[in-house]
Amino acid sequence: MMLKAKNLNKSYGTNKALTDLNLEVPKGIIFGLLGPNGAGKSTFIRIINQIIDADSGDILINGEKLHPKHISQIGYLPEERGLYKKMKVWDQMMYFARLKGLGHQEAKSRIHTWLSKLEMLDWREKKIEDLSKGMAQKVQFISTIIHNPPLLILDEPFSGFDPVNAEIIKDEILQLKKEGTTVILSTHRMESVELLCDQVAMINRSYKILDGTIREVKNSFRPEVYQIALNQLKKEIPAEWSSSEEEGIWTFTLSLSGKSPNELLGELMGYGEVVSFRELVPSMEEIFIHQVKSMQHG
Repeated sequence: MMLKAKNLNKSYGTNKALTDLNLEVPKGIIFGLLGPNGAGKSTFIRIINQIIDADSGDILINGEKLHPKHISQIGYLPEERGLYKKMKVWDQMMYFARLKGLGHQEAKSRIHTWLSKLEMLDWREKKIEDLSKGMAQKVQFISTIIHNPPLLILDEPFSGFDPVNAEIIKDEILQLKKEGTTVILSTHRMESVELLCDQVAMINRSYKILDGTIREVKNSFRPEVYQIALNQLKKEIPAEWSSSEEEGIWTFTLSLSGKSPNELLGELMGYGEVVSFRELVPSMEEIFIHQVKSMQHG
């Protein structure tokens, strides 16, 4: 297990940021850390990075209690980026690489490789303040991963990127995972979660309220409702099915109501030709919104 949180608690005065948080992040996966603003995600990330201490509970890295030595094993891309605006791109990266313990030659080689990979070599002598937001984000991303950390924590990594560059960064994250890096991805972009994450956990109001693989989470919210389209009707569709018709195609949704999908499909074939038959599985975004709203009204 790359990271394990055991009964983690943190308060700021009377405000609870984390309540008895238990979490496991296996090695070599992309783990989505979800939750609305103020849920406790940032507090959890700051504790891992030893920026703040938990009030109680433990974090284990590779089975060892969190220790200052683990900082060198973590790459952290914060949501609020931290670049020195007057420094040049190359000098900035060299500074972070040396800070992470790389020798001068090794740092030079890795920086050159990454600048080439992200097509930024021509920008090496530019000051950070002269870069676009997206270009500065690339500098920050490289600075975060330059020391090849086994654990990478990315807080809203796609913020500020246009679709093309967001795709480039997405591909690099997937490649890092392929090479064995464990990634904790904190984001509000649910499409990124669906595309990238193997497992997710959701925190809301200091509590963990969801945990599991994407498939497990989605399956737990399946309403067992199917959308059906029929044409060439043999008999009239029951009025309670609330169907709509367009160009001879009748579309409606039905609950299984105790039937198996095969039984429902067999029944529908008696009404006409089944053009489509698909289960309406909620997206991660729909699940996210549902969970947040249910706690607001709970």
